[in-house]
Amino acid sequence: MQAFFGAVIVILLTFIVVYAAMGVRIVRPYQRGVVEQLGRYKETVDPGLRIIKPLLERIRTVDMREQVIDVPPQEVITSDNVAVSVDAVIYYEPTDPQRLLYNVNNFILAITKLAQTNLRNVVGEMSLDEAFTSRERVNAALRQILDDATDKWGVRVVRVEIQRIDPPQDVMHAMHEQMKAERTRRAVVTQAEGTREAAVTRAEGEKQAAILSAEGVRQRDILTAEGEAQGVRTRAEAEKFRQEVVAIGEAEAIRNVYSAITTSGTDDRVIAIKYLEALENMADGRATKIFLPVETGATLGTLGGIAEMLKDGEFPAAEPREPSGSKMTKAQIEAEAAASRVRRAVEQSEAELSAVAADELPTTPELPPAGFTPPPPKR
Repeated sequence: MQAFFGAVIVILLTFIVVYAAMGVRIVRPYQRGVVEQLGRYKETVDPGLRIIKPLLERIRTVDMREQVIDVPPQEVITSDNVAVSVDAVIYYEPTDPQRLLYNVNNFILAITKLAQTNLRNVVGEMSLDEAFTSRERVNAALRQILDDATDKWGVRVVRVEIQRIDPPQDVMHAMHEQMKAERTRRAVVTQAEGTREAAVTRAEGEKQAAILSAEGVRQRDILTAEGEAQGVRTRAEAEKFRQEVVAIGEAEAIRNVYSAITTSGTDDRVIAIKYLEALENMADGRATKIFLPVETGATLGTLGGIAEMLKDGEFPAAEPREPSGSKMTKAQIEAEAAASRVRRAVEQSEAELSAVAADELPTTPELPPAGFTPPPPKR
């Protein structure tokens, strides 16, 4: 009997331990627990150690972390009649464990079908190019639609991302050709712009170089002209100085000659003799002809008078002349004029003798006939 009671006690103790173990539940930090009692909702418990009544209550845990669902590819026809394959990814997080358990039977299947249906609606209203370039708009529209639809399920849709949009192969080929053409156009435009900028830069450089070259040439011409002007000015001043010195020397020589003539009492006979000596010197050359740029009539008359005086032997005594500072007489003025004419004739004859080499030169000039009276010299 005691053995029977001992076995019963052991069984009761084992049952109590097993029953107590079955009533202990642990809710993780990222979970929430929904307690059901006899098939009815009782409460929602937070993470921690929870004790329930086994066989009468149970706890259903719900993961409250953000979840991701991969939406299978869906065939969608765009507004420009291009069939594309679109797949997306949905990120959601539970907000109410009770509604998530009781308001929808299969949440994963429900949100997947909802996403596929709305992909057809949203992408079908766009063209292919808009679908490629407006992914943000597609994502925002899908997220708004799914969030509104899943709000009663105790779920918040965080974001929706379009993974891929795959058009048919022929459309892909056409898109590649279009992209290639666009790239080629951009390359040509970029190359043309680079060539234009290079040409503009080169032209500006050549313009600047031409300006600098012209400026250099102008500066060089200015400096050259200034140097030449300075040289001409210096040469002119030197020539002026030379002419002044020569003129001063000639004036001094004339004054000395005139003073010697007036002091020594030279008269017209001496001048005539000097004239004949000059003619003799002019006839000493090898030339056979000479042109004398003098007044022939006056010269012949003077020579005739001299010849008559030589025949008669009448030589009036020479009278001394007054110095240069005294008043000159008429005879002195005439003698000075005759001497000046003789000097000019001799200088011109010497210049012409150098150019004459073919004709004979007469040894003595012809004298005028006897009794010829020379005209008075010109004043």
